[in-house]
Amino acid sequence: MTVDVDDPQGEGPAEAAGRVPEGNLALPQPPSLAPAPDGAGAGQASVSVWSIALLVAATFGAGMAMIVPMAYSLAVRLDQLAPGRTEALGIVLAVGSAATLVLAPLTGILSDRLRSRWGRRRPFTVIGLLIGAASVPVMALAPNLTALTIGWTLSTVGWGTAAASLGNWQADRLPPHQRGRVSGLTGVTMQVAPVVGIILVGFFRDQVLLVFALPAAIGAVLVVAFLAVVHDPDSRGMVIERRLTVGALLRSYGFDPRKAPDFAWNWLGRFIFFSGLTLTTSFTVFFVAQRLELRVPDVAGVLAIVSASSIVTATLGSLGGGWLSDRVGRRKPFILAGAALFAAGCSVSAFAHDLPTLMVGTLLNSLGIATFSAVAQALLLDVLPDREREAGRYMAIALFAQKIPGVFAPVLGGAVLAIGAGAENFTALYLLAAALAFAGGLLITLSVRSVR
Repeated sequence: MTVDVDDPQGEGPAEAAGRVPEGNLALPQPPSLAPAPDGAGAGQASVSVWSIALLVAATFGAGMAMIVPMAYSLAVRLDQLAPGRTEALGIVLAVGSAATLVLAPLTGILSDRLRSRWGRRRPFTVIGLLIGAASVPVMALAPNLTALTIGWTLSTVGWGTAAASLGNWQADRLPPHQRGRVSGLTGVTMQVAPVVGIILVGFFRDQVLLVFALPAAIGAVLVVAFLAVVHDPDSRGMVIERRLTVGALLRSYGFDPRKAPDFAWNWLGRFIFFSGLTLTTSFTVFFVAQRLELRVPDVAGVLAIVSASSIVTATLGSLGGGWLSDRVGRRKPFILAGAALFAAGCSVSAFAHDLPTLMVGTLLNSLGIATFSAVAQALLLDVLPDREREAGRYMAIALFAQKIPGVFAPVLGGAVLAIGAGAENFTALYLLAAALAFAGGLLITLSVRSVR
């Protein structure tokens, strides 16, 4: 298996720039594949139901392994290592997100150009799985915050790589008429996976090793099942006309928004929406503990009840939104509706001090997140530039819209929580999240032109 990363011709920047293809200001002559048919993939064959089922299962597993530590396990371990230091969780999460910002585009670009008998995507899925599994003992046995941060960085990089590779497979293989439905299915699994994971680890909340190991074990089994059965075409025959220089690799982390305006507007809208979302998800455990006056380890039971109740709304939002957007041929109304529902849920949660009100806010949140995420993902696939040659690269750039908020939003959230005197100001935090999320959905609705 080979990945070309150097340029034996020794060309300087001027020469390299001279052979950059029109519309792509980053990579010199990516892999030469068949040109995209009219309609951005309209001629692609449908993916089988069996392959979709295994894809959804693998997404479920990777999502559980990636999100449960962020949503619950890290807070429990942090409460043991540094009781009362809520702001430290934001720092731990931010460091992990910063690492993925650097590595996610790299793995996407290299997988676009990978020549191996196992295809372009599968090797990176395996690498991500192995790194994610290795993070479990580091987090569970961490003696201090530094070790915990290192463990979380390994976890988010590993499982993030595996999940992104699954997303690249979708970009490679799904025809337009399946994108909304499959995005809905994978979207609902990403909503349900942490719910199931939190319910499971709730039974072992006093056994730290299992709290981290159980989600990772389930994730590994389901991802391996996908890898073992679903075909990824042999890419050894792929022709790469020019090797990838280090300079071109660095430039490929960006793109010219003038060449792909709808991709750019969708990216910015997603960035704003996920900035709002990350403000809330980073501190959920501490929020519930404060509002219901519970110990941090005891939050698992409440989260299990609230999250289990949200499975119905998450399913309705993901499957209903994705299916309807395919059926009616429109994406933007569902994206705006999802953003509005999430904003409403945050507004309710901002003033919630009892379990019933918290549940109402959570149900609205889950319905909004699911609707927005599923349809925005389908819209992303619709406007993805240079799909045939550089799907991995642009999917990685799209992932920035979610990962950059993961770097600054937890830190910003810690600052917002410190506003005023006394207990953490979760009211201000959730109202800010509501405003950002709605603004993101509105921006996509008003600015994207090529998709209705």
